[in-house]
Amino acid sequence: MADKISITICGDGGCGKSSITLRLVRSQWTSEYDPTIEDSYSVTRTVDGLNYYLSLTDTAGQEEYRSLWAASNLQSDAFLLVYDITNLASLEGLSWFLDMIDIEAENRIEENQRLLREKGPKVRGKREEGWKFPPIKIIAGNKCDLKDARVVSSKVGWEWAKSKNCGFMETSAREMVNIEETFALIVRRVVEARRQHGAGGGSLPHQAPFASKGHTPNVSGAGASAYQMPASMQSNRPQTSPNTLPATEKSGFDDDNNHVPWWKKVFCCR
Repeated sequence: MADKISITICGDGGCGKSSITLRLVRSQWTSEYDPTIEDSYSVTRTVDGLNYYLSLTDTAGQEEYRSLWAASNLQSDAFLLVYDITNLASLEGLSWFLDMIDIEAENRIEENQRLLREKGPKVRGKREEGWKFPPIKIIAGNKCDLKDARVVSSKVGWEWAKSKNCGFMETSAREMVNIEETFALIVRRVVEARRQHGAGGGSLPHQAPFASKGHTPNVSGAGASAYQMPASMQSNRPQTSPNTLPATEKSGFDDDNNHVPWWKKVFCCR
């Protein structure tokens, strides 16, 4: 039976959240912008030989739906926060979503501690297991195929994500750059968090080191991320089946000054 991972895709309107989701689920892309209120999808993917059932929620970015978002989308295992690389305000707009997610993370830890105090260490309910760790957060700079219109550089996006203790990728729904890779990264980070906190959810063949920041493990931040160049730049890259998410490659994306910064090694666009 496949392990279930719930993922909420969020960000300002017009950033390409629905395009990213439909690329993963249906391999479709459209240039027409139709504002989403909320859509749900499910898809099964194989990562590192294990099957995962991904429950995806594509949410509204418009401000008039923010109260609805906060009330219904904070229970996910992971959040993919999308901005438009041609619009700096869309990156800054992610702060609101991150604030809501971080508040939820604190509540999860406090609730889990309360349950442990009341029920003891043998708490095994599904709800309690899901609250043993904060949600995974990945920032995605979308539309990286629009090189001439780029306003937010890869380095600025990466540093912003790092400052928020989030993982980072650049994507293009139009050119299908880093779509599968981004969700593979999310799956691995959720599996890693579950393993570290004894909540099950599979295992990884190799584990990225944890970099502790604050009171919770940095399972979604810079030190735990991995990146992949697009297929067009990897002529020898092995092909994967439609239901198999690709293995990510280690890139030098960490705080070690002896490593070349990732944006000098990894190209996110064609």
